[in-house]
Amino acid sequence: MADTEKHDKISDKLGDFTTDHRVAIISLMGLVAGTGGVAAGWVLLRLISIVNNLAYYGAWSTQIRPAGGAVEPNGHLALWTVFIPMLGALIIGLMARYGTEKIRGHGIPEALEAIILGNSRLNLKTAILKPISSAISIGTGGPFGAEGPIIMTGGAIGSLFAQFFELTDMERKTLLVAGACAGMTAVFGTPVAAILLAVELLLFELKPRSFLPVVVACITAAVERRYLLSPQPLFPYTGGVIIDPLHAVGWAGLGLIAGIGSALLTLLVYAAEDGFAKLRIHWMWWPVLGGAAVGVGGLIDPRALGVGYPNIAHMLSGGLAGASAMRLMMVKGVIWAVALGSGTSGGVLAPLLMIGGGLGAVLAPFLPAADPGFWAVLGMSAMMGGTMRAPLTAGLFAVELTGNHVILLPVITACAASYAITVLFMKRSILTEKLARRGHHLTREYSVDLAALARVQDIMTTEVETLNADLTIGDTIDFFLMPTHRHRAYPVIDGQGQFIGLVSRSGILEWIGTNLSRKGSLHEALKDRATVIARPGETVSTVAVRMLARESARIPVVDAATKKLLGIISRADVMKLRWREFEAETIRTSHIFPRKNRRPTAADLPPTSVSAAESARP
Repeated sequence: MADTEKHDKISDKLGDFTTDHRVAIISLMGLVAGTGGVAAGWVLLRLISIVNNLAYYGAWSTQIRPAGGAVEPNGHLALWTVFIPMLGALIIGLMARYGTEKIRGHGIPEALEAIILGNSRLNLKTAILKPISSAISIGTGGPFGAEGPIIMTGGAIGSLFAQFFELTDMERKTLLVAGACAGMTAVFGTPVAAILLAVELLLFELKPRSFLPVVVACITAAVERRYLLSPQPLFPYTGGVIIDPLHAVGWAGLGLIAGIGSALLTLLVYAAEDGFAKLRIHWMWWPVLGGAAVGVGGLIDPRALGVGYPNIAHMLSGGLAGASAMRLMMVKGVIWAVALGSGTSGGVLAPLLMIGGGLGAVLAPFLPAADPGFWAVLGMSAMMGGTMRAPLTAGLFAVELTGNHVILLPVITACAASYAITVLFMKRSILTEKLARRGHHLTREYSVDLAALARVQDIMTTEVETLNADLTIGDTIDFFLMPTHRHRAYPVIDGQGQFIGLVSRSGILEWIGTNLSRKGSLHEALKDRATVIARPGETVSTVAVRMLARESARIPVVDAATKKLLGIISRADVMKLRWREFEAETIRTSHIFPRKNRRPTAADLPPTSVSAAESARP
C-alpha cells in the first residue's frame, strides 16, 4: 500500500499551465542562445560580402556590393560570370559529400527534422559548415536569402550550448529554437516576427516553458543588433493605408493570387528536385547544374543574383514596376527553384519577398490606387505567408521590416487569403514536403489535448468486479484458474468497501511458485504490496503516463479521504477521449432547428484493414 499512502498526500495542484521554476533557468540560458544567434548572423553576412567581393570584384572586403559584379554598358554581365555560380556550387557539393549532408537545402526542414526526430541535437560540424556553404552559395550569385542558413546555424549554436548541460529534450529544443529565432532577428531586425515563427513553425507548442526563453533570446538579439548591425528597419516604408471595402477586396484578391503563386513555386521547387533525382550522376554534381541555371539567369537579369535586398527596397519605393518587375520576378523564381532543387545551400525567405514584391508591383495598376510600393509590400508578405504557411509571422514580419505599423490590417488580410489557398489545395508546404519525402509525418495544427482537460472521474468505469479481502489464497488461485473470470486483475476491498490492493494473474503465478500458504487471506498477502492507484480529480494525461511508466493496464480509482474504491480506469477508457474528439468534429447539430442526428460509426473512419484479395491487387 506504499503508493496508496503516497497518493493520499498529493493535493490537487492543477492549473492553467504546467510550467515550473525550470523556465527561469532556461530563460537565462536563452540570453546565451540569443547572443550566439546574433554572432552567427554577423559572421554570415560578412562571409557573404567577402565571398561576393572575391568572386566578382577580386577584392578581400566586407563592403556590400551588388551580386554579379559590374554590369557592362549593354546592361548585361560578362559571359565568364556564368561559371562563378557553378564553381561555388561545386565547392558546396564537395562540402556536402565529404562534410555533412545537412548543409544541403535551405535549412528550415533540417532544423525541423532535428527537433522532431533528432532529440534537438545539432553538431559542431553543421554549425561551422552551414554558414560557410551558404556564404559561398549566395556570394557566388546564388539567388537565396540568409534566413534559412542562419536559422540552421543559430539553432545549431543553441543546441550545442544546451548539450553542455543535463536538460530534457524539450528544454534542448527550446534553446535550439531560441538560437534560430535570435539569428533571424539579427539578420532582419524582426524580433516579434521571429517569436511568432517559433510558435507557428518550430516549437510545435505554445507553452510558457518554451515561449518565454525564445522571447528572451529574441529581445537579446534585437538589443545587440543595434550595436553590431543596424538599428533601422531593413526596408523602410512610409506609405499610408486607405481602409474601405474596395481596397479590402484588393487586399484579399492579391492574397489569393499570391496563394496560387505560392503553390506554383512549391511545385516548381520539388519538380526540379525530382528532375535532378532522375539524373544518373552523383548528387554531389547536381548543384553545379543548378549553378549553371543561376549563371544563365544572371545574364538575362543580373538583379536576380544574390540576396537582392536593394531590389526589394526599390520595389517598396515604387521605382520598380511593369515589365521590369515581371522579368525580375520570373527570372528570380525560376533560377531559385532550380538551384534549390539541386540541393545547394541557401534560404527561401528573401527570394519569396522579392518574388511576392514583384507580383504586387506587376498587379498594382489593376488594383485600387494606393501609395507607391503599397501593393509590393502586400505581395511580399502574402507570398511568404502562403508559402511558409505562417500568416501571423509574415504579417508582423512585413510590419517590422518596413517600420510601418499602419499596414498591419492589409498585410494580415493578404496573408490570411494566401494561407487559405495553400492550406486548402496543398497537403504540404515547401518546408515540410522534404520531410514527408523522407517518410516523416508532422502536423502543424495545434489544439489542447483532451487528456489534459478530462478528469479520471469523467471516463472511469464505476461498475467494477472486485474480490473480497477475506478470500483465502487458495480460493483466489482457484478463481483465476477458472475459465469464467474475465479480467487479468481485480481490485480487492474489505467489508467496508475500502480499497486494499490489486490482485492479478501474474501475482497469482508468483504465489504458486513461492508455495505461499493457501489458507492465508488476501488482506494479509496484499498489505505490504505497492499498488498503483489514481484519484478521481486527476487528469487523464497524468494517469495515462503513470499507466505506461508502471506498465499497468488497469488502475483502481480510490477516494483520498475514505479510501473507498470508486472505479477503475483502463487503457480502453483512455481511448474513449479520442472517440469523443472524433464525435465533436463529425456530428453537426442545429440547436435552432433540431433534428435527429446520426452518430458516427466505423464506416465514417478511414479504412484500417484490407482483405487478402485487396492487398494482392497491384
